[in-house]
Amino acid sequence: MPKKAVLIIAEQMFRDEEYQKPKEILEQAGVEVITASTTTREAVGKLGLVVRPDLLVSRIKPADFDALAFIGGGGAAQYFADEAVHALARSFAEAGKVVAAICIAPVILAQAGLLQGKKATVYPDGAPELATGGAIYTAKSVERDGQIITANGPEAAAAFGQEIVRRLQEA
Repeated sequence: MPKKAVLIIAEQMFRDEEYQKPKEILEQAGVEVITASTTTREAVGKLGLVVRPDLLVSRIKPADFDALAFIGGGGAAQYFADEAVHALARSFAEAGKVVAAICIAPVILAQAGLLQGKKATVYPDGAPELATGGAIYTAKSVERDGQIITANGPEAAAAFGQEIVRRLQEA
């Protein structure tokens, strides 16, 4: 049975390449990719990419997916204090599934309590938030600690996608 991943984007100002590149890499590896947001109307990236999400974040069921990934960009801040999203990320982690975040989005994982004692990376602006969340900030472009994968920005998008594929192939 093919693996399934859900990519969560913000309604506005997600990073286009942090969404496109991992999605492309996952699909090339045979992973079915579903896009989720807080709207199923058009979501618009920082560079103008228009995406129509397949699913509302509130409708994501961890049992339906093997991986959850938060896409960065300034818009990801809409999820920083979202308790429902935090609970969703925790439920994926508790089920032993891949939980990933790129750019500023690892702050979501820190706020959800998932980075306590874990090695993680983030866009440099988010480093204080990771420290507050108990993470061991490594400043690497991509970091993996168990089933949690973090990356620090657009330049790491391809490596981020490849690391998610690697982890899914191990599972």
